[in-house]
Order: sequence, then C-alpha cells, then structure tokens
Amino acid sequence: MKDLLHIEGEFLGELGVVDWGYTEEATPKSFDRFESWVEKGNHGPLGYLSDHRKDLRKSLESVKEDFQSALVFLFTYAPEKAALEKLYQSEKSNGLKVAGYSVSFEGNDYHYKIKEKLEEIGKTIGKPFKISLDIQPVLERDLAYRSGLGWFGKNSMLINRKKGSFNMIGALLFEEKLPISSREPETDHCGQCTACFDICPTDAIDLENRQIIANKCISTFTIELFKDNVAPKGYNDVGEIFGCDLCQDVCPWNKRMDREEEYKIDSNWPSFSSNELVDFFLTRPPIQIKEELEAMSNKAYVRKFKGTSFERTGRLGLLKNLKKFFTL
Repeated sequence: MKDLLHIEGEFLGELGVVDWGYTEEATPKSFDRFESWVEKGNHGPLGYLSDHRKDLRKSLESVKEDFQSALVFLFTYAPEKAALEKLYQSEKSNGLKVAGYSVSFEGNDYHYKIKEKLEEIGKTIGKPFKISLDIQPVLERDLAYRSGLGWFGKNSMLINRKKGSFNMIGALLFEEKLPISSREPETDHCGQCTACFDICPTDAIDLENRQIIANKCISTFTIELFKDNVAPKGYNDVGEIFGCDLCQDVCPWNKRMDREEEYKIDSNWPSFSSNELVDFFLTRPPIQIKEELEAMSNKAYVRKFKGTSFERTGRLGLLKNLKKFFTL
C-alpha cells in the first residue's frame, strides 16, 4: 500500500475532499432511530427505505460481506453553492431556485462524479475496495458520524464543524483494517438553535427527533414525486423547483463559511460558465421554461438532461414543480 498520508495532501483537495475519517464499525449507531422513523411512516413515498433494503442497512457487511474498515470522505459543493447564491442576488436570476448540489459537480449527477473520485482515491491507496454511496443500503450520514466527520443537525443533516453541511458523503470499504487512528464521534454543536426548524415553510422538520417528515419535505415533493401531486402546505410560498436548501441556508455552521476567502466568489465562477442547468432553469423567464418543457417530448427531455440530477425527476416532474407559478 502506498503511503496513506499522501491522501491528506493536495491530492484530496484537488478532488474536492474537505475532510475524511476512518472507522472499523460496521453497525450504525442510529439504526433504531431510523427504524422507528420508518415505522411511523415518516419516510412517506420513499419506499426504498422501507422495503427489504431497510434491514440491509443494519450493517456494512450487507454491502461488503468481508468488511473490516472504511475510509469516509466529504466532497464539498460549497463553492458552487456560494456562486448560486450570488446568482440569486443578481439581475440574471428569474426567481426560481434549486438545491445547490444539483447544479454542482460540473452540472453532472453527483453520483457519477463522486464515484470517479472515489475510484481514483482507491487506486492511489492500492488496496482492494468497494465504493459506498447513497445508492446502496447504507446509512451514510451515520457512517460519516462514526468516522468523526460531524454530528446530526436538527434538520437531520450531517454537519461538519469546519465545513458545514454542503457536502456529499462517499466511502471506500475494505476487507482489512488499515493503520489509521479513528476519531471520536463529534459532539452536538447545535445548542439551543432552531433556525432550520423556524425557516421550514412546510413544517417538515421533527425537531425533537432530528428527523425529516418526508411527506412534508419540499425536496421529496420536487424530486421524488414524478407526476402531479398535492404539494405540501407552505410550498407555494417559496421559489424552489428542484430540491431545497432552506434549512441549510440558515444554519450558522454554513453561514460562518461566508467569511472564508475560498468561498468569496461571484456568480461568474467557472462552474457556471457552461452549466446548461443554470442557463435553462435559473436565468430565463419561467413562462419560457414552461412552454419549452410542454413542447418537448419525454425522450427529448431525457436526452437533454441525461447524466444530470434533473434526469431523475423528468419533464412531467419539473412541470409539476413549475405549476404554482402559473396558477391564477
């Protein structure tokens, strides 16, 4: 194995990794809470969380039978998110908003880009590995928590003390233990703050249990429901058309990054110079977007947005999300 310390240097920074940790624990610490959440029905329409895959989340051995250890990485999209906020404040903005991750990673679906980055890290380490992302039956935020990368915020997000929550989690699973020290789990630093709960227009945050009520969540409605559905009460008061960052936007652990030089960028940041998603959805009159989507076939939509986060929701899903802007 190559010098493991190498992955701490510029190599990881160039891949967008802002923090990483190590764990040998296969079992999530929060599985009982997850199971209770599902039993209450708070997973809503997210059936993949309640079917046979639910119990697979009890251990990483369900993903890698001979699991012994994991390296867990936080891939940031905070710079792109900062650029997006600048765009919203500019004359270019049409008033529509999307989740920051959806237009980050060079406009690609983050699963593809993070998989590429994890493969590159794994090859550098030189040990047999298996990639773990949120497409597998893994409680990835718990895995990051066990690795000392943050704590569960009151909005259920993993919050890193230095890098906030605008990060995606990816991991490498190994069949042997590595010569790396594990961190202690991060303590809770939310204190008495309820900013995320207070800002949520649909009351989707279960403050006591630090969980999301999926049926009320704007992200669920705008991303996971592909056909016309009744919107959660309060959704019509916001401009979100794909995902939602409201609870993260007000988090003090994300606000503090506004003062850091690496995030002080303008809306002309290179990531947006050729971003078709930004050009199509965020800078044109909403009526023009609606009319173009209506005239487009489903196959044409898939061809246009293939490989992006917006491919998942589909043409009809986006029209559903835009509907409120044209209701008299």
